[in-house]
Amino acid sequence: MTAADLWPYAVILFAGWFATDLWRWLGVIAGNRLAEGSEALNWVRAVATALVMAVTAKLIVFPTGSLADSPLWLRLAAAGLGFVAFLATGQRVIVGVVVSLALLSFGLAAL
Repeated sequence: MTAADLWPYAVILFAGWFATDLWRWLGVIAGNRLAEGSEALNWVRAVATALVMAVTAKLIVFPTGSLADSPLWLRLAAAGLGFVAFLATGQRVIVGVVVSLALLSFGLAAL
């Protein structure tokens, strides 16, 4: 394999790195200048939370792979009861995740 054969891979690596890393550094620079309780930072947090929840809802309602074979009621029940466990234990993320996964696993095994 010659250097000419590797050139496209180098371009792809550089373009992928530059496209993401540039925005990360700009975010760090802009974020350092924002006050902790500023409206701009609150808006960024709200948008980030909304995006995470949208992806989560899409995975629950329109799953792919082997999860698509499970019934919607089981996925909704596992997510809902995991959220209740999350709130009941003082907002511990690991508890919500473990409870949801356990309920989903047991539900799939029982079906």
